[in-house]
Amino acid sequence: MSFVRIYLRMLGLLWADARLAVTLAFANIAVALAQFVEPVLFGRIVDRLSGALPAGAGAAMRALAPLVGAWIGFGLFIIAAATLVAWFADRLAHRRRNLVLADFFEHVLQLPIAYHAGAHSGRQMKIMLAGTDTLWWLWVTFFREHFAAFVFIAFLLPASLALNWRLALPLIALCGGFTALTVLVIRRAFAMQQAVERHYSDLAETAADALGNVALVQSYARVELEVSGLKSTVNSLLRAQMPVLSWWAVAAVLTRAGTTLTMLIILVVGTYLKIVGLASVGEIVSFMSIAALLITRLEQAVSFANRLFMDAPKLADFFGVLDTVPAVRDRPGAVEPGRLSGLVAFKDVTFSYDGKRPAVADLRFAALPGERVALVGPTGSGKSTALSLLHRVFDPQSGVVTVDGMDIRGLSLGGLRRNIAVVFQETLLFNRSIADNLRVGKPDATAAQLRDAALRAQALDFIERNPEGFEARVGERGRLLSGGERQRLAVARALLKDPPILILDEATSALDPLTEQRLNMALDEVMKGRTTFVIAHRLATIRNASRILVFRGGRIVETGTFEELQRRGGFFAELVAAQFAPAMVK
Repeated sequence: MSFVRIYLRMLGLLWADARLAVTLAFANIAVALAQFVEPVLFGRIVDRLSGALPAGAGAAMRALAPLVGAWIGFGLFIIAAATLVAWFADRLAHRRRNLVLADFFEHVLQLPIAYHAGAHSGRQMKIMLAGTDTLWWLWVTFFREHFAAFVFIAFLLPASLALNWRLALPLIALCGGFTALTVLVIRRAFAMQQAVERHYSDLAETAADALGNVALVQSYARVELEVSGLKSTVNSLLRAQMPVLSWWAVAAVLTRAGTTLTMLIILVVGTYLKIVGLASVGEIVSFMSIAALLITRLEQAVSFANRLFMDAPKLADFFGVLDTVPAVRDRPGAVEPGRLSGLVAFKDVTFSYDGKRPAVADLRFAALPGERVALVGPTGSGKSTALSLLHRVFDPQSGVVTVDGMDIRGLSLGGLRRNIAVVFQETLLFNRSIADNLRVGKPDATAAQLRDAALRAQALDFIERNPEGFEARVGERGRLLSGGERQRLAVARALLKDPPILILDEATSALDPLTEQRLNMALDEVMKGRTTFVIAHRLATIRNASRILVFRGGRIVETGTFEELQRRGGFFAELVAAQFAPAMVK
């Protein structure tokens, strides 16, 4: 993304507050013009003072009054206008920052799971916060200083030529030098700054990764190694940053030298022009004041360009994420389905992650409302992928998935997913209270409904053992709870949501037998009256399934009840024999 395009995108985000932004822009123009007129008036006052004045103090004051009054008036106007611009610019920038942050957050949450699988959460947080902070700073300084600076420079050069073109030439040369120097530095250092920003992203990712797995870091005595890795990233960042800082340091030195030289030139040239009668003392004073203002504005402009340049990679990352188009999204005219009955059908469904090797191929099956369908097969055989297609984590490359006879791609994503609950193998919990986690599927659930869902999910006993009850926090990713407690909360959450379709993805894996028994009781409760899909490696847990789909190599190779499949002596029978043989040997 080019430097100019980033700048225009930054301003484009103000469109929602266009009226206030335009008002601030005109106010900046007025301030810039007033700042130019003020030194011109001061020069005229100096000329009147150095010339002949009427005799008597009163008459002299009356002669000077219009100029002095105008000069004071412009000065007061500049103070008042600049104060109001700063006041409203701050409010505009803060409001837009918060709204853009919320929009970005919503956009990222709507991106598909496939995107998040390859995008580290620490990096995403860094992009969101760094991007919105940068936007806030640019908006504030644009309206407070930089737009007025650009208007002042643009108006000053032709106007100063009209005042005295000889004294204006050093100012024009100064502007040209500033512009050339800034463009040179930006061209030299832009690519280097992009590398610096990548190091900053690596730093955020490394730190978030270690903090998110602190138990692993401590148990494997990796504290020193992780700190060493972080220091290595910091050192790489510094090595990349130093050349960029050197370029801007050179620019700062040359800028200071150029401004000092310009002031001397104006003074020397002005003195000569006064001697030969081509300039007045007032004009020299005016141009010295204008030069001082111009230097301040040029320094502001260069500072703005420097900051924008340094932050351009952050904004490029920010807009890059914001421009990411979800592969799975609502189609135009998507239907809000309401509550579905749960008739699910896969019709010749094929899906591939890489476009080469299919993860699932030619899936064809149906599940009636209230039916329990189990999916079994080796790891990587396509079970989880098939059910991911049902709640539209991905869309198939060919074939159709329907619910109640409707292609799910024609339903709104929110409407479809409100009809489906998923109990994942890894229980996902917010670092919030138990009540907040249960209300994920039903935000308006009452205290009585929370208690009933917890009771049915065999979770009420451990909740009530905690003095804080439903208001107890579960910790990051539920770390304050045991694995079985987390899973039972997930079941209670699904019960509270009360969807017609339920997906259980290895919900009892890695649990001890007693906990698994209690969880199975909860699962029997949650499966009542729902179309349920169960992914299980422990084949003993799916004996009561209405039907079992046996996956192998992304295809369904067998289907039937547990007893039917075992009697056939096919691939499922081999899985059963392999899983139960060790227990029989013991």
